[in-house]
Amino acid sequence: MIDYRVVAKDSNMIINGYAFTKKDKYIRVLNLNNPEMAIVFDNNIEVLETTMSDIEIQIVKEYLANNVEFMED
Repeated sequence: MIDYRVVAKDSNMIINGYAFTKKDKYIRVLNLNNPEMAIVFDNNIEVLETTMSDIEIQIVKEYLANNVEFMED
């Protein structure tokens, strides 16, 4: 089972129930409302792996593109 407190603590930002975590050259996103839905982006915001629908991918991609400056370490 996922410990949401750990995910939230380790994430760089949370937007509308999506936890964004930057690690090395990857950005991982977890839907906290439906933890089976996740996605991994590279630093160019290109999808590497996902379990999300096309619509959800677009939503998360826009959130990330509009807020990427807050992901900096």
